[in-house]
Amino acid sequence: MLAPVLTEYRKVEMLEHPAPVSTAGSVIVKVGYASICGSDQHVWNGDFHPRTKLPFVQGHEFAGEIMEVGKGVKRFKAGDRVAVDPIFWCGKCAACAKGHFPACASLKLLGIDVDGGFAPYVSAQEHMLFKVPNNVDDRIAALVEVFSIGFHACNRAGLANDDTAVIFGAGKIGQVILQAAMNRTNGDLYIVDILPERLAIARKSCPRVKTINASECDPVAAIKDLTNGRGTDVAFEAVGHYRTAISELSPVRQAVQTIRQGGTVCVLGLADDPVPLVLKELIWKEAKIVASRVTHGEFAESIDHLSKGLLNPNPLVTDIITADKIQEAFLLLEREPEKHLKILVKH
Repeated sequence: MLAPVLTEYRKVEMLEHPAPVSTAGSVIVKVGYASICGSDQHVWNGDFHPRTKLPFVQGHEFAGEIMEVGKGVKRFKAGDRVAVDPIFWCGKCAACAKGHFPACASLKLLGIDVDGGFAPYVSAQEHMLFKVPNNVDDRIAALVEVFSIGFHACNRAGLANDDTAVIFGAGKIGQVILQAAMNRTNGDLYIVDILPERLAIARKSCPRVKTINASECDPVAAIKDLTNGRGTDVAFEAVGHYRTAISELSPVRQAVQTIRQGGTVCVLGLADDPVPLVLKELIWKEAKIVASRVTHGEFAESIDHLSKGLLNPNPLVTDIITADKIQEAFLLLEREPEKHLKILVKH
């Protein structure tokens, strides 16, 4: 099959690539749409080296139609529309023994550790499949995985009804955390970024969110003022690599300073740089920091919300391309982040 192959870091080429073969317990999915994720950018850039083994095909956010069913598959048939959870867990490590699969010591993902959904066909195991109802179109089905990350982050943070929350970072992950949060709580929601275009997308997706431009004001002071000095119940950090603006503090430390006494910080941003913290700021609040990685069964929750019209995915999609334009898309996301958010790959 012809597929966009990452042949070296920062270089995707359209090449002939081995097509997947169905095995017992697995199916072959014809990919309809895939979505370019922030992690895909990290992989393309070489940030996951040496974990990623070149050459291979990226893409872990995708959905499509089952074309072929392997022996032993019982819950699905050819023609079913499915979203694919890309996670493989070992089932043997200490985390898996406790059912904490996102923390698996040898966690692997389609599109990062093995060929993924930027290819026109993908092999997936039965337990990775979630049926997509007819009222969720193919474009939106490709976003099930990333919305599930948003719901998983809310679960990790323990976001409850009437909680207030701030999200640092209005990129791909920050936007889906916002939409998950607007379905979890009636409390006030805030989102912080330095790109006004991304803040505008947040307002379009969730009209009740209050946006804060960190290049115009100190976001910690702004949130303290908006909450009458109390702070928020939860703060999500979805920035990763950051540029300082008015405040010279890292987004993680800003999140710690933003939460109320006994609040929670949930970190998701993937960055390699050390993050300076003053632990007494956390200790004096008897607060906590938790991490959130990938998903833990939230696909069904995301599909249900999309089917009921409770999420607003359309403002997130800024571009639709074909697979032969993926190299160009990575460059656009790097050079013009204010113009491009979610880029979908149509097969």
